[in-house]
Amino acid sequence: MEVIHTSTDCRYEKNKDNTMEADQQFVETLVKAIVNNPDKVKTDRTIDERGVLITLDVDPADMGYVIGRSGQTARSIRTLLKIVGAKHNARVNLKINEPEGGRGPRPMQSAAPIDTSAVDDLGI
Repeated sequence: MEVIHTSTDCRYEKNKDNTMEADQQFVETLVKAIVNNPDKVKTDRTIDERGVLITLDVDPADMGYVIGRSGQTARSIRTLLKIVGAKHNARVNLKINEPEGGRGPRPMQSAAPIDTSAVDDLGI
């Protein structure tokens, strides 16, 4: 094993035999348990001056499971990942890649007009 020093003076261990690190293995195991297509879950781990970045790719049909309602699941995965990183004195971040042909942002839905006739003649 070789130890890589970064500008934040955190130590990261890099295996020469290409085995996954604990943080990357944690993300893969957790996400595979959530999605319907676990064979299409892929992670990539990079180290730079800001810390460790784990990039996650999943099947487009499983994006909703990984993101969750209002981003709750993704936020929870990131929180747990930061705890795993802290255990190893590393700053770990997660990037979830948008799959090709993703649906993009939701269009703004216009609300139906609200009837205010009951309060229009209050004379306030």
